[in-house]
Amino acid sequence: MKKSIFGLLFVILSAQLFSQAGIVYKISVTVSGLRDSTIYLAYHFGDKQYLRDSVILDAKGTGIFSDAESLPHGIYMIVLPGRTYFEILISDDQQFAVTCSYKDFYNTLEFKGSEENSYFIRYQRKWVAMQQESASIARRMQANKQNSDSLKLLTGMQKLQEQSKINYLHKVIDENQGNLLSMLVKSMLPVNVPEFDVPAGTHNPDSVKWIRKYNYNKDHFFDNLDLTDERLLRTPILHARLNAFFTNVVMQSPDSINAQVEKILKKCEPNQKVFQYVSMYLFNHYRESEIMGHDAVLVKIADDVYLSGKADWVTQDFKDKLKKDVELLRFNLIGMKAQDLVMDSYRGIFVSLHDIEKDFTILYFWEPNCGHCKEATPRLKEYYNKEKEYSVEVFAVCTISDRTEWAKYIEENKLTWINGWDPDRATHYDYYYNIQSTPIVYILDRNKKIIAKKLAVEDIAGFIDNYRKFFK
Repeated sequence: MKKSIFGLLFVILSAQLFSQAGIVYKISVTVSGLRDSTIYLAYHFGDKQYLRDSVILDAKGTGIFSDAESLPHGIYMIVLPGRTYFEILISDDQQFAVTCSYKDFYNTLEFKGSEENSYFIRYQRKWVAMQQESASIARRMQANKQNSDSLKLLTGMQKLQEQSKINYLHKVIDENQGNLLSMLVKSMLPVNVPEFDVPAGTHNPDSVKWIRKYNYNKDHFFDNLDLTDERLLRTPILHARLNAFFTNVVMQSPDSINAQVEKILKKCEPNQKVFQYVSMYLFNHYRESEIMGHDAVLVKIADDVYLSGKADWVTQDFKDKLKKDVELLRFNLIGMKAQDLVMDSYRGIFVSLHDIEKDFTILYFWEPNCGHCKEATPRLKEYYNKEKEYSVEVFAVCTISDRTEWAKYIEENKLTWINGWDPDRATHYDYYYNIQSTPIVYILDRNKKIIAKKLAVEDIAGFIDNYRKFFK
């Protein structure tokens, strides 16, 4: 008897558990004025949006998104016909109802069963109104920029309005401690950079203040963002903050960037999914960068993450290819001493790159029949003829193996610079300088440190002039 009761109890409990687990998320959506139409549930992931679910509204404009699998927490979107949408928050409570009017969904949006979303829509409306007030003051300031009295008054109003906005954000954070809305609003708080006192008599006090403010802003830029919070992945916030930081905040020198890359990866490493996203963002950002010298950042990310074994999300084939690509960058990064090239020359004597005693050496890889080289070489010759008396030398390396063709071009075009010849590539110049196409230009200083790479020939003059002005 006990056995059958226990068996019946197990069946009842199992049925209840199955019923509860059958539908984990259930979002009822009613859009008055819209019927027999398909609407979508979508979500943010970084700077992109993806569809998660769809439903056809019935004749009353009602449809239900539901599934047995819970939704990862984050900002989602209900997408209506015409590509209009409104955002909702998905947290622990994933069963609630949404109602609105199709013609004016923003002002008619209501939630039942989700206090967090109810607060979220109130916050959105309040914040939009405050932003509009700020814009109105800014327009009035622009219109009265010639009226000092009005401008002074409006500037005071602007400061009060900005402080009012900050106070409101703190109020929302305090009233939503621990939930997704609190996290989202906290991320909007600006860095409160203090005023720094500079001792009297300090040389260039404005510059000292600027540097201190810059460093403070840089060091505290992510203070209001928990980089181990996985919910950030399904919002546009993390991507936007990374983009702003690495594009507009950090100085665009490889050393400055590499220090920050190391710092931020360490912060998010406790959460593997956030670590993966940030690593991928940084890798792609610097792989696609056209700023000279950023390949040094790519090498660091490849070494520290992808080739160290931390990137368990990539295949071995990817790592093998990446390793080969990185090896072609490793010896020609900005700031490194250039590899010496000792080779035969047009004059029939061996020449050494490191033996050149000039302030600037232009290392030029070219071919006689390369279309781009036919345009670049005469331009370089014109520049060289003007600058060779001002401590500039050209070390040109032809990448073809036809000596007759090479010599003919030199003679016909009167190329009087150093013309290196290494048809068998015994110096491995193609490896050390990553020569996969032509023309390729490197600029070296007197100590043969690489100070520029892959410049267009027409940009050489400006670069060297600026280098002389600011770094000599």
